[in-house]
Amino acid sequence: MTDFDALRTDGSWRLTTTGDLITGAVFRLSPNPDRRALVEALGADATDPEQWESALLEAFLTAPESADLTALELHLTDVHHSAARVAVALASRRREHLAELVVEHDFEHLYEPVVTSTGRRFDPQDKLSEGFADESAVDLWAALPALRTLRVRGTLLFDGLDSSSVTDLHVSGAPFVDGAVYPYRAPNVVSLTAEIGIDVYGCGCPVGHLELLTPEGYPALRHLDLTGMALDADEEEVLETLAELPLLRQLETLDLDLELDEDVPEHLAPAFAHLERGPGED
Repeated sequence: MTDFDALRTDGSWRLTTTGDLITGAVFRLSPNPDRRALVEALGADATDPEQWESALLEAFLTAPESADLTALELHLTDVHHSAARVAVALASRRREHLAELVVEHDFEHLYEPVVTSTGRRFDPQDKLSEGFADESAVDLWAALPALRTLRVRGTLLFDGLDSSSVTDLHVSGAPFVDGAVYPYRAPNVVSLTAEIGIDVYGCGCPVGHLELLTPEGYPALRHLDLTGMALDADEEEVLETLAELPLLRQLETLDLDLELDEDVPEHLAPAFAHLERGPGED
């Protein structure tokens, strides 16, 4: 049985209750140089301090009391261990009520070294072709049939998004395998917000990455927000790329910050005329 008093005392988990049910949970590793005794009390292996975070995550997410969650927010530090163990823990039971999920780890510049809880640094690009969570191996998304809103921030966290329920997707960084900002396929996503800054090499996201947004991969997409994307092209080239996207014709709103003297150049304006809100509009 999970010792919830011990978990609360540690301070990494913040739990919200509705009546007798735990319906909301936020995790962020609290400053505690030695939680060895707690990890051992939870029945986990305490020999590696960089896996203590995973033990705290698993203790709650595998407990029956987590089955009633409607919202879950996970801020990972030792992502090289925790992401995969979170995926296994979440997939350990079918979560009929979980509608909102946030999974992220902090970074300032994309692909910068990850700093673990022990202060060790490692290059996240070592996982470029496989990612950290390996969620497809445990069929994670099938265990989350009620999930509607997903926010993912980080580097190389997931293989993709094999979910038929997510409608609102917010991605930041390059959270998918092979450095993709967004998954190649998200069939029921209606609203997509994508953010990516300058990477550790001083480069922006290739403008050609926009071409990964296709009607086949995103048949339900109607609202696209690119205001947080730092692209490696000038604004007119970005607009030209967007104007040629087959996906554009199905959109209702397209948010994109512009610094041009005029909003959309006249020769490109017809491509965006059908939008209820287009580039540069409030």
